[in-house]
Amino acid sequence: MEILDKLSADLQAGKVEDVVQNVQAALNAGVTPEDVLTKGMLAAMEVVGGKFKAGELYVPHVLMAARAMHAGMEILKPKLVETGVEPVGKAIIGTVAGDLHDIGKNLVIMMLQGGGFEVIDLGVDVKPEAFAAAVKEHQPNIVGLSALLTTTIPMMKKTIERLKEESLRDKVKVMVGGAPVTQAFADEIGADGFSADAASAVDLAKEFVG
Repeated sequence: MEILDKLSADLQAGKVEDVVQNVQAALNAGVTPEDVLTKGMLAAMEVVGGKFKAGELYVPHVLMAARAMHAGMEILKPKLVETGVEPVGKAIIGTVAGDLHDIGKNLVIMMLQGGGFEVIDLGVDVKPEAFAAAVKEHQPNIVGLSALLTTTIPMMKKTIERLKEESLRDKVKVMVGGAPVTQAFADEIGADGFSADAASAVDLAKEFVG
C-alpha cells in the first residue's frame, strides 16, 4: 500500500514530521492501527536494524529513525490500545549503579520499541535493589543491564544476585551489554544473554519472548 511504503521510507530517513503526517493519513484512509505498526513502522525499523548491523548505517542515523518512530507511536499508541493490540513483550532497562552513560542504553530502548516492545527506562546509576523493585512493579519478560566502564560491570553480577535473593531471577531473562561486556563475562555472571549492538539486542529479546 502506497501510504505505508511512504511511511516506511520516511521513517528510515528519520523524517519526524513526515512520519507523523503519514501515520495520521494512513489511519484517516482506514488502514488498521496494527497494519500501520507492523507493515509501516516495524518493517522500516527492521530495515534500519539490518543496515546498522551490516555497517551500512551509523548510530546518528539509527537515532534519527528511532526518534521518528517514537513520534509516530505517540499518535498510534492510543489507537493500538483501543483495538487491543498487545506489545510483543515488556522490558525494563537501566545503566547499572555507578555508571552514568546512557547513549547505548537509549539506543537499545529505541530499537526495542521499534521491535514492538513496551520498555520501561530506569535511567542511569540504577542500584540492584531498584532493578528488583522494578521487576516486582512491572513484571517484565526482560531485564536489560547496561554498563560502559570496566569499574561498573561488577554491578551487573550484584544486580543478578539481588534478583536471586528476592526470588525474582527465574521470572525474567537478563540481558547485558556495553563496551567492556563480553559473552564470556555474561556467562560468568549468569546472565541469559549478551548482545554487542542494539540491533542484535532486539533479535535476542524477540528470541526470549518466543
